[in-house]
Amino acid sequence: QVALVESGGGLVQAGGSLRLSCAASGRIFSMYTMGWFRQAPGEEREFVGAIRWSGGSTYYADSVKGRFTISRDNAKNTVYLQMNSLKPDDTAVYTCAADTGTGSYTRWGQGTQVTVSS
Repeated sequence: QVALVESGGGLVQAGGSLRLSCAASGRIFSMYTMGWFRQAPGEEREFVGAIRWSGGSTYYADSVKGRFTISRDNAKNTVYLQMNSLKPDDTAVYTCAADTGTGSYTRWGQGTQVTVSS
C-alpha cells in the first residue's frame, strides 16, 4: 500500500504563496499518478491538478492554471504543489491522492488546511 502525508499548509494573505508537500511511502513503484484536490467548507471536493509519477506530465484545473505548479522529487518520493498569487477563493483543505494504476485515486492523505485572507 501507499501512504501519503501532506504538509505545508497555513495562513497567507491574498497574493502570497505557499508550497504544499506530499510525502509518499510504501509501494512507491506502484504509483501512476499523484493528484491534488481541495475542499472548501460546504463545497464538493475539487480537482486541482495531477502529475504522472513517470515522465512528469502535469494537468491543472482551469481555476489554478498559471498560478499553481505541481512537481515531484523522485529521490524523496515527494510531490509538491507550489501555489502563487493566492486568492481567498483558494481557501480549502488540500489533499493529495495516488492512483496506483487503477484509473482511480485510491490512496489519500489526511489533508492540510490552506487559508487565504483578503
